[in-house]
Amino acid sequence: MRYRALSGSAYLLGTLATSVATVPVLLAPPAARGWATWHRRRAAKLLGVPTDGGPSNRRSLAWALTHIATGFPLGLAALLCLGNILVAAIALPLWRAFPPDTRPTLFSFFDVQINNWTTALLGGSAQLAVLGAAAWWGLPWLARLHARLCLAMLAPSAAERLTERVDALTRSRVGVVDAHGTELQRIERDLHDGTQARLVTIAMQLGIARESLTDDPDAVGPLIQQAHETAEEAMAELRAVLRTIYPPILADRGLDGALASLAARSDVPVRIELADPGPLPASVEAVAYYVIAEALTNMTKHAAATRATVRVERTGDVLSIEVTDDGRGGADEARGTGITGMRRRVAALDGTVRLDSPPGGPTTLAVRVPCAP
Repeated sequence: MRYRALSGSAYLLGTLATSVATVPVLLAPPAARGWATWHRRRAAKLLGVPTDGGPSNRRSLAWALTHIATGFPLGLAALLCLGNILVAAIALPLWRAFPPDTRPTLFSFFDVQINNWTTALLGGSAQLAVLGAAAWWGLPWLARLHARLCLAMLAPSAAERLTERVDALTRSRVGVVDAHGTELQRIERDLHDGTQARLVTIAMQLGIARESLTDDPDAVGPLIQQAHETAEEAMAELRAVLRTIYPPILADRGLDGALASLAARSDVPVRIELADPGPLPASVEAVAYYVIAEALTNMTKHAAATRATVRVERTGDVLSIEVTDDGRGGADEARGTGITGMRRRVAALDGTVRLDSPPGGPTTLAVRVPCAP
């Protein structure tokens, strides 16, 4: 409650200052938009609610007028309240230190002059009690009222939300198409350079063995053995390619078993915290597996971590994934650490990725994926 009172008072005093500073902003609509966006975040922080995007120029200008009309009197009321509390606090013990004609007065509206200890003690105590209660309960309420008004005026309309949503989906679908094309090229390259080359070798080895049946029968056995070994290598490479398309372990052991296998193969100790998510779509399971596998790989290669924790839980129709390590942090998507690929995979399912990796660590990767059937 004390923090709420302090934050409310600070918010209103800031509102008083910014309402005056908003007047010249009205002359520059682009500046009004940036100014309004900053205030929107400020109001959201006070209320503890999330916010994203930015208001339109029209909404920003309308808000600026409202902010001046409401922010100035509310901020002035907070200033007068806190200022008179300070006056009462000074008047109580020090009223005799002032010359008679300059002594502080109590209850400004009634102009109560302090001329004796009775007035100082009773009036000062009453003023402290009344204004203290107003500052404790009233100012936070006024601050939150103004913050709600700010968010209501700057919140995008249904049409603007739909436009932002379409833009976000368009960007994510473009990324998905690009990622799909890149994935197809990789699979084609792996098959061409690996499996196909080994199949050609097998065909050549079998062809030589067939010709050797009459000319050199003793050479047929080693040739067939080489062809058999090459066939096994081709099968192993083909399984590796197929594993990148959909991990067979998910079909065999489910997400729980697949994550346990990832933890067992990791060079860094990994603790798995998996609340039973119930049945999940195969696409969601695959994305969860790949995201966690990529995160653990990045941790092993780049983070110099000594331990990691993987938490997976389902809340309603959203699967939450969090991978945390105690490494050195400083993960940078521009360095090709696989974060971009994660974002594309998650965006394909309309999910979100948040990476928090300050220098010195720890690193936290938080993923949210819709999992409605």
